[in-house]
Amino acid sequence: MPEAGALSRRRLFAYTGAVGAAGIAVGAAGAAIASDTPSAASAAPVVGDEQLAFYGTHQPGIAAPAQTQGWLTAFDLAPGATLAQVKDLFQQWSTIAATTMAGRSLSSGDDAMAYGRGPSGLSVTVGVGASLLTKLGLEDRIPKALDPLPAFLNDALVPAASDGDLCVLVGANDGLVAAHTLRALQRAAAAHTTQRWQVNGFADAAGSMPSPTSTPRNLMGQLDGTGNPKQGTASFDQTVYVPATADPAWMRGGSYLVFRKIRMLLEDWDTLDRAGQEAVIGRDKLTGAPLSGGSEFTAPDYDKFTASGAFAIPAGAHIRQASAQSNNGASILRRAFNYYDGPRADGSPDAGLIFLAFQADPATGFTVIQQRLSGADSLSTFIRHEASGLFAILPGCADGDYLGRELFEGGADGSG
Repeated sequence: MPEAGALSRRRLFAYTGAVGAAGIAVGAAGAAIASDTPSAASAAPVVGDEQLAFYGTHQPGIAAPAQTQGWLTAFDLAPGATLAQVKDLFQQWSTIAATTMAGRSLSSGDDAMAYGRGPSGLSVTVGVGASLLTKLGLEDRIPKALDPLPAFLNDALVPAASDGDLCVLVGANDGLVAAHTLRALQRAAAAHTTQRWQVNGFADAAGSMPSPTSTPRNLMGQLDGTGNPKQGTASFDQTVYVPATADPAWMRGGSYLVFRKIRMLLEDWDTLDRAGQEAVIGRDKLTGAPLSGGSEFTAPDYDKFTASGAFAIPAGAHIRQASAQSNNGASILRRAFNYYDGPRADGSPDAGLIFLAFQADPATGFTVIQQRLSGADSLSTFIRHEASGLFAILPGCADGDYLGRELFEGGADGSG
């Protein structure tokens, strides 16, 4: 990455997504706000210049614009690690995140892996598991929302690839930028943690989609995320973020992440023709429009029938079964990255989705929806949930502060 101050010579762009107290600054989706050239307002954004602000009410990686790289890593606390050591780690992680997200070199120990590159839409999102608080003797601060997820029908979870004391999600539009930041976080954590598991995902490359705000596609060829709540609305905030009046106090402004590694049975999926695949999902494969008609963002009409008297959107279609209408209003913010890890022992592709669900409370969000999907969703025939995790995504922090201060330094209720 460039040295400190180098970004003053780079064009910066404003993101159109949701913003926190400090705001989300710059991105390829918005209008130019600063430049070293007089024609910046009409110039195309430079790939790699996209920048998110680390400081703010919420961690910016939750509602970041689509990124091409998503690397999720879980850590376990080393035996004997203390609260003071974990607090120090979170201070180091906050400094690393703020520095690299601004496109600056780290003050010491920088491996120069990303030297010369801009921040590339980098985000670092940190969460904690209930097991971390138990190991630190903070059981009285564990939120009810971190109660273990129930078992779901057809789950095939691998324990070693699930759960964890800590998680870090690194998102970016450049693989080297993501790797550079993750390595720095890993080095900081090495003395007091062990890495439990890591999954690396990818999405559409910058410039490959019709527009920077286009919906990404998954390995089944489907647009993925069309039905997400709309950023910048009260309903988005209610769905995604823990309210300011909630308990415990240390989670106010945070969110809860449910991670699922979902293997796609692509060879079985390929036996369906396009019409069959569209019936499973409930949307036109190319345009993303609901089978009831319209365009991608037209509200599905679940009461519409075809001329033959069948539902236009079949009864078992994924979008019907996952809809808030079918789940007593339950909703989540869905983020996903593809993974493709080569052949399994039987020769079938080890490929699918790194599925990330953010919500204010998993019990009224992901759990409600997944209980229905696991039994009634036509798509369940073509997927397997193979890993899982539940983490409290900490609230954002102000400049000069660090992630998790309210948790580690607060009173018995986690208040600051």
